[in-house]
Amino acid sequence: MTQHLTPLLNDLAVSVAAPAIVLSGPDGQVGRGGVQGWFVDDVRLLAELSVSVRGSDLELIGSDLSGADRQSYTYVARRLGGWIHDPQVSVDRRRSLTAAGLVEEIEVASRAQEDVPLTLYVDLATDLAPMAEVRGGRHLEDHAVAGERTEHGLAWRRGETGVEVAFAPAPDDVDEGRRASWSTTLAPGGSFTVRLTFTAHGTPALGPGGPAPWGGVAVDAPDVRLPRLVRQSLADLGGLLMKDGDDAFVAAGAPWFLTLFGRDSLWVARLMMPFTTGLALSTLRTLARRQGTKVDPDSEEQPGKILHEVRNTTLELGGMSLPPVYYGTVDATPLFVCTLADAWQWGADREQVADLLPVVRRCLAWVVEQSRESGWLRYVDLSGRGLANQGWKDSVDSVQFADGRLAEAPIALSEVQGYAYEAAVRGAALLEAFGEEPVAGLADWATDLRARFARDFWVDTAEGGHVAIALDGTGAQVDSVASNMGHLLGTGILDDERTARVVEVLTAPDMASGFGLRTLTSRSPRFSRLSYHGGSVWPHDTAVAVRGLALDGYVDAAADLTAGLVAASEGVAYRLPELYGGDQSTDVAFPVDYPASCRPQAWAAAAPLACLVAVTGLDVDAATGRVEVPEVVSTRLGSFTLHGVRVGDRELTVRVDGAGHVHVLPA
Repeated sequence: MTQHLTPLLNDLAVSVAAPAIVLSGPDGQVGRGGVQGWFVDDVRLLAELSVSVRGSDLELIGSDLSGADRQSYTYVARRLGGWIHDPQVSVDRRRSLTAAGLVEEIEVASRAQEDVPLTLYVDLATDLAPMAEVRGGRHLEDHAVAGERTEHGLAWRRGETGVEVAFAPAPDDVDEGRRASWSTTLAPGGSFTVRLTFTAHGTPALGPGGPAPWGGVAVDAPDVRLPRLVRQSLADLGGLLMKDGDDAFVAAGAPWFLTLFGRDSLWVARLMMPFTTGLALSTLRTLARRQGTKVDPDSEEQPGKILHEVRNTTLELGGMSLPPVYYGTVDATPLFVCTLADAWQWGADREQVADLLPVVRRCLAWVVEQSRESGWLRYVDLSGRGLANQGWKDSVDSVQFADGRLAEAPIALSEVQGYAYEAAVRGAALLEAFGEEPVAGLADWATDLRARFARDFWVDTAEGGHVAIALDGTGAQVDSVASNMGHLLGTGILDDERTARVVEVLTAPDMASGFGLRTLTSRSPRFSRLSYHGGSVWPHDTAVAVRGLALDGYVDAAADLTAGLVAASEGVAYRLPELYGGDQSTDVAFPVDYPASCRPQAWAAAAPLACLVAVTGLDVDAATGRVEVPEVVSTRLGSFTLHGVRVGDRELTVRVDGAGHVHVLPA
């Protein structure tokens, strides 16, 4: 049996304007092989887009990513232009991506002292392959679609799906419908420009996001890394923005997850809440329209349940078969309630919040119902074709005992119980604030859950104990030290003493790498810095812990973890990926790439923005008008000024000065 290997992504250049993405080599060439290509709505419309000239190789000397959707490359053709040792002929390539179009502009310029004959080639090919097949190793050579000449260029079609390109100027020749060529002569100081305009055909299920629902967000700081990181993060979030009708949400990530996800999109909305409640409300409405109404074992739909992901077709991958709308997640439903509670806290429109309260009531009913048998919110893949693990750590080996054994389902994850407790408490408060009837028995259920959690999830150790990652199908503690306990901070499920111990565990060197929070302690026998969920660092995971640390009053510890993300971002051109290696910062300048890591990834992009708010200690309640900050916070990040924070109708600027004093000013 051939082993499935996910194509590597870490060395690719990525442009994104959801639902479109271009994946090329670091030199800008879209070559034949791997996952490279131009994709729209999870279909590869171009599998090759390469530029060359006759008589010389093109050697890359510079590249630039402008935001999320524009890239440029500069090459030299050193064998053209005469004998002078300096390069005489250069090629500038400018790429611009939209949701349904792609423009490539190629300019060849000469500084030679004599005429230079030039033949420019552009090679094009496609297989119109679904993303899942590309991810599974489909090769262009076996599935190429023939191009047809059109009035202005070429077209490739299969049914309703296709792509066409218009050339300007028209090429002198198009060989076999795939190689276009132009021949000319470059005079001294002259240039020649070709523009290729590609148009996608087909109707995406989810459309482009339009203008970002946040505005004026920026950071000023003497440390240049902070504004660079914030600018790139905002650009990536804008590139991943999509719409369902009139409602915007942020797609999970590129290239594998360029669609609506329950957990991911909700966490992005929560992390971005200090800058926009509008994104949260529109994301919640998008998910509410798809809230479960029936019991369907194949899709794992249940009444009141919030979905996991939406696709155009069934996703067949590595033995999995996920239907187009798949509900295999245990945490999206309580997170829905927490997200609306956050939105209300930050000043979301009262009428829009009220409209979502019936959905919240159904979510809370689902939470209580699912815990009726065991007392816990648990999951198990009954179909055998879905996700074996259904929390955010959804790889097959993510839930393990301290000795390395894997836990068996049904599994009750620790952080999911925290989400459920927070949803019950804050959901009840939300209903009360709007004069709604309480959910019968919810308050007693939450009180009981908190007491049982303290009893059953706490692992006693000589060092002082920690929270188990989960309980397995027998109710045994899955006792490894993992980052999941960071998600409990700020939920209220831990008492003060155990909160302090969790903070101590998370900030110890075996968990805090100096580049963020490891997913698993480096002391585990299964630890690997390149394990997806067993030792790597996920920026969003760190940000959730940072957010919780700040909520529980540990702002200095939050600043230390945030500084790790900032340090890591410097090694990835300030575009934080989905995850990276769990290296120790005292050992290396930057962590190694996780080779199949998606970038941009929405919750990774939102992570530094949420962290910067957290380290200011800002605490708000729009309903009462409360806006509070500590008198002094950590100076770990130096001084900085954060613009674009919004509490209801008020726009604020939050400043941390060189002495750590926090100032909140009108914008």
